[in-house]
Amino acid sequence: MTEVTEPAIETVTIDVVLSALADPVRLTFVRALDAAADWTCGSDVLRDTGVTIGKSTLSHHLKVLRDAGLIRTRVDGVRRLVRLRYDEVEQRFPGLLSMLREDGPARAAAEAPAPTA
Repeated sequence: MTEVTEPAIETVTIDVVLSALADPVRLTFVRALDAAADWTCGSDVLRDTGVTIGKSTLSHHLKVLRDAGLIRTRVDGVRRLVRLRYDEVEQRFPGLLSMLREDGPARAAAEAPAPTA
């Protein structure tokens, strides 16, 4: 079985990350992985979102997310388990992934300091 590798986080650029997240399926996938918070099979996490895509399309989306440094893939027998590289990505691009959470914009507004006059 081949080893699945992802780029070192310090080589990841914001334009590649934003390009990967621009696709609605990949954005949904990242949000679902964030909610799952552990290693999960890609098709399982998408099933819970209501998104239906074919196996080859899922493989393509996983490759784009992995190449963008957003996910890590672990081989477990014949399965591929994925996990969001949340802490690493947040360290490289502070606030990016937390802003993508469903409640992210509302939480950011609530936590923003009050304007001073």
